Amino acid sequence: MTETLPMAGPAVQVNAVGLARKEYQGNPSTLCQGCGHNSIANQIVTACYEMNLIPEKVLKFSGIGCSSKSPTYFLNRSFGFNGLHGRMPSVATGALFADTSMNGIGVSGDGDSASIGMGQFKHVVRRNVDMVYIIENNGVYGLTKGQFSATAEVGLELKKHGINQYMPIDICMESIASNATFVARSFAGDPKQVKELLKAAIAHKGISVLDIISPCVTFNNESNAYHSYSWGKDHEAPLHELSFIPARDEIMVEDIEPGGTMDVELHDGSIIKIKKLGNDYNPTHRWEALKMLEEAQRENQLVTGLIYVEPAKPSFTETYNLVDTPLNRLAETDLRPARETIAELNAMMF
Repeated sequence: MTETLPMAGPAVQVNAVGLARKEYQGNPSTLCQGCGHNSIANQIVTACYEMNLIPEKVLKFSGIGCSSKSPTYFLNRSFGFNGLHGRMPSVATGALFADTSMNGIGVSGDGDSASIGMGQFKHVVRRNVDMVYIIENNGVYGLTKGQFSATAEVGLELKKHGINQYMPIDICMESIASNATFVARSFAGDPKQVKELLKAAIAHKGISVLDIISPCVTFNNESNAYHSYSWGKDHEAPLHELSFIPARDEIMVEDIEPGGTMDVELHDGSIIKIKKLGNDYNPTHRWEALKMLEEAQRENQLVTGLIYVEPAKPSFTETYNLVDTPLNRLAETDLRPARETIAELNAMMF
């Protein structure tokens, strides 16, 4: 009798923590087909997989709106919390203060953060809370049928809503003005750049604000709308070619003269050609970042890439003298003063 052995399936590729990419996925999306938010969710899945995050060590936060449904579509094994409209930053601040061992990813929208939640957004940024703060920016309130949001361009005309008469809020400008330590902008139609920026944001210690233009295919996708897919593709102006390399042994290069080039071998054996330009954009210069954004706004350009970064500033929890054990895991014996201490304090009152 011949025994039939089961055929071996293809080997499943896993990352450094032994997880396959599918273990970072979420539920099937219920958003409109073609929505840019779906593309962003897919890149979050890939970025977390490539960064070797353990899903159970990630906290997901969101508020209200189409964008705030997104956490359902990635990291099923992570804990997620939908806050009140515009109040996601408070929830994230409290949770990440209580457990500093967790990674935080917040997903918001231009309505949730730039309108009702602007006050909360400004404060989570200035406190430099250690989290990735993604704003899926489409210029409309998609969940309530397409009214203008605070980021909609002046003069935009939408069916049934007339013409927008107000100047838009620039998320990146607001972030830099609020002393954010990582500010980037991308376009949902450029998945490679979105992924690399996400990986850099995850690695950053402090607040990482990613303003991602994410076209609404239902209410704001006219070819002349600044948040549409076609306008974004036609006007996207990347600041630089992005590729995130996690920290390993430092690769040193010899001095390169301005205008010169050099081939450099990376950790994976690949070769990159470095060209040193005399007028390279410097993402660590705060004033130049604001100036560049102002110029891009005047020229109707969608400037994408890493706009500003300040890696040395302490994050929110680093400014407090916290114990190594996360606060939410301290036992009563750790928190309650000894009887002798209480007695000594009471004696001081008399």
